[in-house]
Amino acid sequence: MVREYQSPVRVYKHPFELIIAAYNRRFPKCPLIPVFVGSEIISESQSPDGSVLVTERRCTIDIDAPRLLKRIAGIDYLYFIQKNTLNRRERTLLIEVQNETFSNRVISCEICKYTVHPENEEWTCYEQTASLDVKSFFGFEGLAEKIAMKQYASSIEKGKEIIQYHLTELENEGITHVPRWTQASPTRDVPGNSASDVLPVCDKDQPTQMSTASLNVQRVDREGSAVNLDAAQRIFVKSPSMTGQSDQHDAKDKLDADYIRRFLGDLTPLQESCLIRLRHWLQETNKGKTPKDQHVLRFLIATDFNFDKARELVCQSLTWRKQHQVDFLLDSWQRPQLLQDYYSGGWHHNDRDGRPLYILRLGHMDTKGLMRALTEDVLIRQVVAVNEEGLRRCEENTVVFGRPIRCWTCLVDLEGLNMRHLWRPGLKALLRIIEVVEANYPETLGRLFMLKAPRVFPVIWTLVSPLINENTRKKFLVYAANDYQGPGGLVDYIDQSFIPDFLGGNCVCDIPEGGLVPKSLYRTAEELEIEDNRLLTESIYKSASIFKGAPYEILIEVMEASSVITWDFDVSKGDVLFNIYHSKMLPQQPKKDTNGAHGFTSLGSVSPQLLDKSWVLGQDYSLVEKSLTCREGESVQGSHITRWPGCYILQWCFHSAPAASASSLSYVDDVLASLQVSSHKCKIMYYTEVLASQDIRGSMTSLESSQSGFSLLSVSTTLSSQSHTSSNVSR
Repeated sequence: MVREYQSPVRVYKHPFELIIAAYNRRFPKCPLIPVFVGSEIISESQSPDGSVLVTERRCTIDIDAPRLLKRIAGIDYLYFIQKNTLNRRERTLLIEVQNETFSNRVISCEICKYTVHPENEEWTCYEQTASLDVKSFFGFEGLAEKIAMKQYASSIEKGKEIIQYHLTELENEGITHVPRWTQASPTRDVPGNSASDVLPVCDKDQPTQMSTASLNVQRVDREGSAVNLDAAQRIFVKSPSMTGQSDQHDAKDKLDADYIRRFLGDLTPLQESCLIRLRHWLQETNKGKTPKDQHVLRFLIATDFNFDKARELVCQSLTWRKQHQVDFLLDSWQRPQLLQDYYSGGWHHNDRDGRPLYILRLGHMDTKGLMRALTEDVLIRQVVAVNEEGLRRCEENTVVFGRPIRCWTCLVDLEGLNMRHLWRPGLKALLRIIEVVEANYPETLGRLFMLKAPRVFPVIWTLVSPLINENTRKKFLVYAANDYQGPGGLVDYIDQSFIPDFLGGNCVCDIPEGGLVPKSLYRTAEELEIEDNRLLTESIYKSASIFKGAPYEILIEVMEASSVITWDFDVSKGDVLFNIYHSKMLPQQPKKDTNGAHGFTSLGSVSPQLLDKSWVLGQDYSLVEKSLTCREGESVQGSHITRWPGCYILQWCFHSAPAASASSLSYVDDVLASLQVSSHKCKIMYYTEVLASQDIRGSMTSLESSQSGFSLLSVSTTLSSQSHTSSNVSR
């Protein structure tokens, strides 16, 4: 596999002739690069008028490699052939380096160029490309490649330091100016140690012992960019190619090292190379608009600078952006008035790091109402618009704060969050939104605060966290109750003057209050039916019928305490009573659930009775949750943290039948009787799952809900005595 490297354009604010004089001080060796043992001139020639000087040298490198590897290879030093072409008339220096040692096993090529800055003739530009192909190396190909890349990156880092070192030497000697070459100049100077002697030497500003491919990466002006660069920060270079012909990319501009540091951050040489190569590839293949440099860098960071993976993700994102006209979204899309009134989120100042701050009062939003009134696509467009606005604000803050701002901070107020937010279509939409954001806006989130997390939060987190990138999950900070107000809380990350008043700060936050969406704004029944039918065809939910005197029961075997049983069901007909029982004894075995996807067994539309009629409540089995009455049309979500291992039975009863007496009725007689009375029948659609204790903890350990039975919040914390269903049962 060929490893490639491409450098940004480095700008020295000194004339070309002075830079070449400093460069020439490296001959015959540079004390700042101990691995460069020395060099000798093999051949030297120049044009008749003396304007072009070609020097070929053999350079000796003491590579930093394990002694055992050197003994196996049978060498102490590596030798490279360096050909320098100095064109005094054009004021260019072209350096070409190839390995002589192991040339049949390893192919190393390097091209370096010094040229005059196109907009300031008193400045000098430097750029570099290289490639390395380890075909075979005594079975140590991977190790040899790693050593070469490490050595190469280390030498690149010292390049600018070395030039500055020799410039200082010249200045101490009183040499601050070297005259330009003219036709009347002598055709040949005798090599020496004077500043005017510009014979090129093995360039350690761009190490010779390793390499990577051609540097033709351009940076184009992109519409809508808030970043303005002066002439010193933007480089427009028409560089000659290796053959001396004009660069095929002509006047397309290239990424400048100072620009990268100022607007993108401190990157390693190999990271810079990855960015430049990807920008080059996109410019060559995309032909149209390409993402901004900051956004391309985000894809690279998300893939740990894996070029192939980042390229694939960027291409997929570009296709998505074109398909949905995302580039024009901020200018063309008008938010529906419903979102302006009931979507409780908005931008609010910055955090202490200068990142834009977005506040979302999720607990105050009627997610079900918004879904009933708006389509899923409208909500996704809203989220995409938020992300696009975030990218724009990051660019603006980069200019304002004078340092790279690549991501923003999100503050989510969970006060008021309850089981209503677990409404199935809403969760489905949330999962789709997460997929869209993860695929197209990687590494845009710097930090996410979840404040006032209720005890129901781990249930929601368990459902959505698998779709969130692991690196993104590490940025989540979850605070239960008022823990965010103490040490390590918000004030450590956000200035007190910017913390909203509803979180104990001093700032008034101009964000809609949210609240319930009026049913009068809901879509028509026909529109909802079409969407509901589509959801049902994709559903993982099961349906069941419940007859009077014949409860519907499913068995869940729990192997360890502190596991979590979760459920979600809709009552499509009649009223039901929902109970959860625990027994250390195993009831009669039902048929196995053919789906078997959720770690439990179910029993079809009419289930055999699991609770033995001879069992005594409180002795053989126990009720572990308070009975819950569920009315027709209600959607119910909940969970239970198990205190003991054993058998748990989820039971739905016809409402008129007392839950405690259900097990004492004759199953066959009651079913036969109920079949004769069609009105004595309820229908539900349900889904249930068992979560291992470790699956709901991790970063959530600060929540007491992961330690206690948080399903009781439906009675003890969020439900009023008048309305049993206001939070645990969504309308």
